[in-house]
Amino acid sequence: MEFIDLKSQYRHLKPAIDQRIQQVLDHGQFIMGPEVAELEAVLADYVGVKHCVGVADGTTALMIALMALNIQPGDEVITTPFTFIATGEMIALVGAKPVFVDIDLVSWNLDPALLEAAITPRTRAIMPVSLYGQCADFDAINAVAAKHGLPVIEDAAQSFGARYHDRRSCGLSTLATTSFFPSKPLGCYGDGGACFTNDDALAQRMRQIRVHGQDRRYHHPLLGLNGRLDTLQAAILLGKWPTFADEVAARERIGARYSDMLAGIVTTPQLTPGCSSVYAQYTIEVDNRDAVQASLKAAGIPTAVHYPIPLHLQPVFAGLGLGAGSFPRAEAAGRRVMSLPMHPFLDEASQDRVVDAVRAAVA
Repeated sequence: MEFIDLKSQYRHLKPAIDQRIQQVLDHGQFIMGPEVAELEAVLADYVGVKHCVGVADGTTALMIALMALNIQPGDEVITTPFTFIATGEMIALVGAKPVFVDIDLVSWNLDPALLEAAITPRTRAIMPVSLYGQCADFDAINAVAAKHGLPVIEDAAQSFGARYHDRRSCGLSTLATTSFFPSKPLGCYGDGGACFTNDDALAQRMRQIRVHGQDRRYHHPLLGLNGRLDTLQAAILLGKWPTFADEVAARERIGARYSDMLAGIVTTPQLTPGCSSVYAQYTIEVDNRDAVQASLKAAGIPTAVHYPIPLHLQPVFAGLGLGAGSFPRAEAAGRRVMSLPMHPFLDEASQDRVVDAVRAAVA
């Protein structure tokens, strides 16, 4: 059984993807070719924002967003400790200090009720993560941010395609970033990412930053980096795009079926009313996780843990002086979460097999 079945997806979409790749090979514009602009227009329209800026990967997208906001050494950026390292890493790499706010134990996302207490005179931005495919509570987060005049960056690496009430992930805040890593809900065949905004000036800055701060050839008003999205990766995403809505619907259906079948057996993901998840990971909470994973492995069922060690306990952030107990909810989640196989091609028989194995493992 595959944890994420990219091979079945490719077999299903092979003619469209191959045609798109061949078009790039034929025209030979491998860097910033026409497919990049085509993809940006498609994605901006889908999200409902004015600007999409295709970039090299989701981590670079975070860096570019922070640089576009002119985050400087000594500034503070608030985020969650329960996320992949890239979120805190990029804050630190621009010289700022990551300030962590604990999660709520329902969505596993940053708890807006704890946000205001973390704001100081040095706070320059708030960066919530839309974890596992469900958006953070952006109405509440944006209200606190507006009160303090702070921009909000959505780290939407796992949530592209999700809905937050009547809006889509990546269109909920000042800026948003996402990833097209192959295993993401919309994934390419290498690295890729994008930034989104309605702000014309920020969009212009991000476009310049991704090409070494250049506004025209050999003229550099900003410090930037090499953050371009490869044309071939844009072409692959365009080849996948016509079926993306169907895949999102399949993810929602499979996630809901998991939750129905696992109710009362383990702690399942809880959706905010009026919102959806694209289930980049279908994540449950269990007691004695190591034993449960071992039992599933013996049954031929792959699992994964996202994320066992919160950022404040990572050795690289030891200098922040935040020991065990600093963020008890994130720490508790890190000990208990476990992700099950999830992809749009997961059939009911395979899903039944996973659920039976989980039931046996926790009995």
